[in-house]
Parts: sequence; structure tokens; C-alpha cells
Amino acid sequence: MIIANVQASCGCTTPDWTKTPVLPGKTGIVKAVYSSAGRPGIFNKTVTVTSNAATPSEVLTIKGNVLNKDQMKSSLTPAQLAQSPRMVLDRAVHDFGKFEAGQTPSAKFTVKNTGKQDLVLSAILSQCYCVGYKNVPSPIKPGQSAVIELVYGQRKLGAQQEQVTITSNDLSGDAKVTLKANVVKDLNAGSMVKESDSSVPFK
Repeated sequence: MIIANVQASCGCTTPDWTKTPVLPGKTGIVKAVYSSAGRPGIFNKTVTVTSNAATPSEVLTIKGNVLNKDQMKSSLTPAQLAQSPRMVLDRAVHDFGKFEAGQTPSAKFTVKNTGKQDLVLSAILSQCYCVGYKNVPSPIKPGQSAVIELVYGQRKLGAQQEQVTITSNDLSGDAKVTLKANVVKDLNAGSMVKESDSSVPFK
């Protein structure tokens, strides 16, 4: 059997499938990943699988109910909450200082999991939609630490302060950090001033 294509009903679902022919008696996979970020509530999505089988088109359905942290906490017992991962950041603020518009500086944060299960970091939320992971972080084992790197692609000029929420499977809540920066058009312009007929670096 050859799976020719797998088409999701919306952009929020990313399909993957076995690209090589599935031999008689063997097994292939069709995987559908649903992105729940910013989509609370009940969902019902379809994935259409096209192949050279006797039935050339099959429709698969994935459905569920996306709860926020407060809804999850209210439905769990204290014992279940105690088993949750716990995200602890080494600091809550990072100041990039001055940089040119168009640059994308990055900031490294150390994340420790003080909980009982693997900590899985997920979406980064910000008003500017200009903050993201440099690399997708791997799950962090209980008692372990890892370094994550946030990339800041701010294009507005002037002093900036961005509240950023790092979401995860920590049921106690999401982590919040503040990114600060002074975005300038050109770092070289105006960097030299005349003082007593001699050029000195601008201070």
C-alpha cells in the first residue's frame, strides 16, 4: 500500500505519515499533531488519507477538549497536582541593551524542573509576536536543568519592554519573563561627536 497524501481540515493540525510503501503484513503510521495554543474548548478535526487501497480515501477524526490551567487544576486532586512538573527560571528579566532594528538578539535562561514528571515547554506568548525559541527545547527530567534560548525580533524603535509567557505542562501555572531593549535605527549614526575639535566616542 502506498499512502499518497494526508490532508488536514485546518492549519492547526499537522499530519505526518509513512512515505515508503507498506508491504503486505507490515504496518505504517498516520500521525496528526493538533496545536492547541490559543484554541481553548472542544475541537473536532478531520484528516483525509489518500492511498492506492481498495478504498482510496479514508477520513480520520481527532477530537478532544482543550482546558486552561485553572480548569485543569480544578479537575485534579491534590495528589495529582503534586505529581505535576514544576518550572523554575533563573531570572525574570533580561535587558538586551541597545541593538539595531533588524537584528534578532537572543537571551539564555536556565530552566529547572523541581517537579515529579518530565517538564515539556510549549508555546511562547507575547503581545508583539516577536519572541520565539532558537531551538525547540527537549523535555526536562525531574531534578534536571536545561538552558533555553529566546530570540527577540522586535522591529519597533525606541525603548521596549515585552511581557513574555512561557507555557508548559506545569499545572501550577506558566512562567513569565520581561524582555527589555532599546532598539535604534543605526548603531553607528551619531556615535561620534565633536568635542573641542576632536572626535570622541559618544557616551
